[in-house]
Amino acid sequence: MILVTGGTGLVGSHLLHKLVSENKQVRAIFRRPHTLERVKHVFSYYSENPEALYAKIEWIEANLNDVPALEMAFKDIDYVYHCAAFVSFEPNKYHQLRTINIEGTANIVNLSISNNIKKLCYVSSIAAIGQEANPDQLVTEQTEWNPEEDNSVYAITKYGAEMEVWRGTQEGVPAVIVNPGIILGPGFWKGGSSGNLFKMVHRGMKYYGSGSSGYVDVWDVCDSMFSLMNSDISNERYILVSENLTFNEFQKKVAQQLHVKPAKKEASPLILEIGWRLDWLTSILFGKRRKLSKQLAKSVRTKTFYDNTKIKSSLDIEFRAIDNSITKVCEFYLKDMARS
Repeated sequence: MILVTGGTGLVGSHLLHKLVSENKQVRAIFRRPHTLERVKHVFSYYSENPEALYAKIEWIEANLNDVPALEMAFKDIDYVYHCAAFVSFEPNKYHQLRTINIEGTANIVNLSISNNIKKLCYVSSIAAIGQEANPDQLVTEQTEWNPEEDNSVYAITKYGAEMEVWRGTQEGVPAVIVNPGIILGPGFWKGGSSGNLFKMVHRGMKYYGSGSSGYVDVWDVCDSMFSLMNSDISNERYILVSENLTFNEFQKKVAQQLHVKPAKKEASPLILEIGWRLDWLTSILFGKRRKLSKQLAKSVRTKTFYDNTKIKSSLDIEFRAIDNSITKVCEFYLKDMARS
């Protein structure tokens, strides 16, 4: 039997659809009952009878720090996909990020050890991979993480979670780690999900960042995870990126598919420096959530390019063209907006 954590998130819900479509026996963890509707909605994108597929999943209410509930979830489990995480770049969320991303992953690893799990797949992030000093040099799985860098709180905790997974491999649990780029997929248009990027472009953006990053769609992420778990590969990590795009290129492609005007102005370093400081001051004075941290302001003007050679050679796969991925996600977005 397969256990999926984070089953009500973007990756988790799409992974669940793939697993039940492959007739796998699946158990999934959820934290809040209302989030289960998101999974049904995602299933409705791909099936005329989503309820029938959804009914194949055994659900258990638990969070990553509720060890007794997790122990029940691990009963008779052979394989674990650990997709659950807290995504935030707000510095004041650091302790919450540690509790969920690091301590929660430690609990999953410990239970995997005690239950003799056959294989664990952990969904990390390119945020947990180091940066090259030369921006023209591709970042690979071997690029060294520098703890002295001004890393985001999210990156720090995802890296810490990876350390827990590697600890598990030393204690007898075969594992694979995937480091996806910015994951494009439908159904989650709010909060920390990349779907919010489509919403922002649709509503109209004044500025775009001068940097770049790696992009991949959720279908390629799930296909790669599934293939890795059904292979003889273990104790390896893989960057999952289809293409590297500048933020300007990305927002233009999305704007074209959503039939809106793209942002015309590049956010200068001065604007970003002023912006994150004003954002910090607003949060102090009015208690509002941070939208632009110092680290995020740096990230949106940093050019980073990722190498996907390792996963392509290991699995002999080709990623979908990101233009096609953007078109597909935009179609789902417009349909959802028309219904709301």
